[in-house]
Amino acid sequence: MVIRQSAPAKINLCLHVVGQRATDGLHLLESLVVFLDVGEWIEVRKASKTTLKIVGPQATFLSGQDDNLILRAAALFPTECATEIILHKTMPIFSGIGGGSADAAATLRGMAKLWNLDLPSITEQLSLGADVPVCIECGSVWMSGVGEVIQPVVQFPELYAVLVNPGFQVSTARIFDNLSHKKNSPILYYPSSLSKWYEWLPVQRNDLQKLAIAQVASIEDVLQRLKSFEPLAARMSGSGATCFALFESADIARACRDCIATAQPAWWVYAGAIER
Repeated sequence: MVIRQSAPAKINLCLHVVGQRATDGLHLLESLVVFLDVGEWIEVRKASKTTLKIVGPQATFLSGQDDNLILRAAALFPTECATEIILHKTMPIFSGIGGGSADAAATLRGMAKLWNLDLPSITEQLSLGADVPVCIECGSVWMSGVGEVIQPVVQFPELYAVLVNPGFQVSTARIFDNLSHKKNSPILYYPSSLSKWYEWLPVQRNDLQKLAIAQVASIEDVLQRLKSFEPLAARMSGSGATCFALFESADIARACRDCIATAQPAWWVYAGAIER
């Protein structure tokens, strides 16, 4: 039996840093997270030993060694659950859209189904990374705490996203080290109807965006190019360097994608419908 699980891109439509835990120094966040299928997937089948093969257009940029999140995820299952794992890699690494976390989450979902076992606990999921629990969900959700509190979003509108990564990596650890304000204002209200989303989304923020631009100046160029198409909202996702723009029209999203990809062929550019 072969099981395939999608590993979609995670997009932080907003990201508020609202505190820091005294016990372990982890930052407390509030975020609206949505997902976009970028054609990345995990395939698992039973085997005599656990192995990982990486294929796809971004395969050469990722190591398949023991520290890979996929193999760490597989190690959360009993030792007798030996599994052959294939990753089809399409997302750039360390890009703020949860590529590694999405792959780990897809591995957990796939292996749980393959071996008819429960998913590892939230605590075990968090040991792989703060984004893994939300990537398990693969839907529009509110995320808070250190990534462990997840609530589904009701009535998210039908929107299309363009993702752009300029090809530079941002140091997440350095961003959080340089973050001077760690108790910023939380999400003040939640949209109560479809029409309210169009007022809410443009005025949100990412508390890591300015620090990421200080590391990678081309993020500002990406944002300006996206904003030139007059999207509903445009900002950086996660700790960067990937940025997004939201559109009500699939045609405009594709036009934005094609224009940026033509002007900047070295950039990673993708467009599609937000998963609902």
